[in-house]
Amino acid sequence: MEKVNRRRLLLVSLMIFSMFFGAGNLIVPPLLGQLAGTNVLVAMGGFLVSAVGLPILAIAVVAKVGGLHLLASRVHPRFALAFTVLVYLSIGPLLGIPRAASLAFEIGILPFLPHTLGQSHLPLLIYTIFYFGLAYWLCMTPSKLVDRFGKVLTPLLLLLLTSIFAVSLFKPIGAVGAPLGDYAQFPFLKGFLDGYMTMDAIAALNFGIVISVTLQAMGITKEREIVSDTIKAGFVAGLLLAIIYGMLAYLGAVSTARFGTTENGAQTLTHVVFYLFGSRGAVLLGVIFSLACLTTSVGLLTSCSQYFAKLTSKISYRSFIAALSISSMILANVGLTQILKFSVPALTAIYPMAIVLMVLALFHNFLPLNTHVYMFAMISTSFVSILDAIGQAGLELSLLDYLPLYAKGLGWVIPAVIGAMLGLFYDNLKARRFAHLTS
Repeated sequence: MEKVNRRRLLLVSLMIFSMFFGAGNLIVPPLLGQLAGTNVLVAMGGFLVSAVGLPILAIAVVAKVGGLHLLASRVHPRFALAFTVLVYLSIGPLLGIPRAASLAFEIGILPFLPHTLGQSHLPLLIYTIFYFGLAYWLCMTPSKLVDRFGKVLTPLLLLLLTSIFAVSLFKPIGAVGAPLGDYAQFPFLKGFLDGYMTMDAIAALNFGIVISVTLQAMGITKEREIVSDTIKAGFVAGLLLAIIYGMLAYLGAVSTARFGTTENGAQTLTHVVFYLFGSRGAVLLGVIFSLACLTTSVGLLTSCSQYFAKLTSKISYRSFIAALSISSMILANVGLTQILKFSVPALTAIYPMAIVLMVLALFHNFLPLNTHVYMFAMISTSFVSILDAIGQAGLELSLLDYLPLYAKGLGWVIPAVIGAMLGLFYDNLKARRFAHLTS
């Protein structure tokens, strides 16, 4: 079979949506809506660029190039290995997966526990054992993910989220408030930067391998058809993400007048759901967070294990699933607060490099981009992003304050452009020297 029918392609789209839609996707839009207030539409525009546009672009780029490793190889083979492993580890067992499990526990289970029991480490340990046991079982047969996610888990998640929005229309929460902080001054840019926290642009670099394997299991063997179907499914998934983000941002925007500002989006969503559904809202919220976090964890575990199994033939896919599930479970028990402390510097270091790689790949067929352009751009980008990450980890570096756009979180943009231009100049210089010597 060389064509996937629309129904199967929709199921693949729903699978992609469920792998993307995790903890950050639930808690960032409500807080954005709350803080952006009357500027929510402008802020959402920036958010959708980084939280939807970049992930779908990443899916398309990885599909066309043939994988993250091949894309990163345009910089240098050694960089490709180091960067790809770093991306898979950071978005997977070292950060993304433990964060999802910890957040699912804190929102879905912890509110139901007595205070004394909630202070103990035992409930989290028991929960993560069951959580990763179920994730391990789902990952054992990746070919069935499209049916399990597309037919059951994702429709249920979409139904629950849509029901909250629908009820809010019949039971108004409040009026939209005034924008606060950076959302009042540059809402679009602030929304764009908040899109980082979903981690989807990096996750998309990983999920390409899962989508490819899924389509091959459906009988798609031609590379052109795999690329085409991947892009189509990614576009539909992106459309669903944009709709759900809009609903969540709306709930946050109308919550300010009634509940005031909160510390995070989880609190905002909790206030809204309890107001709309009463005490039963705790169960609804727990199911939503558990479903969203579990599907994302399964997608990350599957993609990481498939990559590492291809990287070394000595260890099987199932062995990697077991090892990564256990290591993720251990790190999840460190606690959400500690995981989040590490996540911001890690994302600050990796995200700009991933964005630059995707943008260069987008223009690869239209401009004379070769290894030196990729290399120079990546060196200049990584220099700034890594120093910025070190600064966010606690070591202040005043040198970066002189960079344009640094105060707005985009200090790496100008160095990346300059690096790419130097790469082009270097290539032209080499070409002229070669032409001179051969003339």
